[in-house]
Amino acid sequence: MIKTIIKLALGLSILFSATAFGQDRGLEIAKKAEEVDNGWGSNSNQLKMTLTDRNGRKTTRQMHGYSKEVEGDGDMSMTIFDTPETVKGTASMTYTHKTGDDDQWLFMPAIDRVKRISSSSKSGPFMGSEFAFEDLSSQEVEKYTFKYMSEEKMNGVDCFKVERFPISKTSGYKRNIVWFNKMNYRPEKIEFYDRKNELMKTLTFSEYKQYSSKYWRASVMEMINHRNGKETRLDFTNLKFDIELTEEDFSQNALKRAK
Repeated sequence: MIKTIIKLALGLSILFSATAFGQDRGLEIAKKAEEVDNGWGSNSNQLKMTLTDRNGRKTTRQMHGYSKEVEGDGDMSMTIFDTPETVKGTASMTYTHKTGDDDQWLFMPAIDRVKRISSSSKSGPFMGSEFAFEDLSSQEVEKYTFKYMSEEKMNGVDCFKVERFPISKTSGYKRNIVWFNKMNYRPEKIEFYDRKNELMKTLTFSEYKQYSSKYWRASVMEMINHRNGKETRLDFTNLKFDIELTEEDFSQNALKRAK
């Protein structure tokens, strides 16, 4: 009986140690990924969004956007639709925070109104795409708990495989699995699991380019929705860093004037 209790205690000790190691290692990798990408300041880009329905029919939208780092907090970003005419002038703005819910707004020119996106609506689709509003926020480390899983190849490169769990109760996800490139910590792939812990979406990053000899950005991001068979592809071009932006460029008035 005593031997059995000792073995059980040892087994639990090993299990708890392994769990703690997985949490510490997962957090360490996530922090490193954030660290190597800090300091980019501001940027602008142009992008094409391609929506593909379950029957293979495609529609495209042209957009452009701006982003700015905020010291001690998350990023600020704005995206403006240029075409087609039905969505031209529509603009979204996000203030990402390290803790608490992010602030997001959507300007709809047809009714000349800025709509605030509530926390309960952030798991909904962004402008009919397979990206949710919460996917548009920068992925701050403080918003998750982490667990290291393993090392394996993804997109032909060696990666750290890390599980992360959103802290926010309003997130549409129970957990994500992220593959971080071991060489430069850029994400190669993310799997999104819904609140029932079923695989919902997969986001793949490709055609990376390096800017300012430091910052890696994917030229292509493809989100596949495994529930409805739809896909959304983002193609980024003309990415420029160190552009002049102030916090006033991310006000609600600026959102309404965005072109």
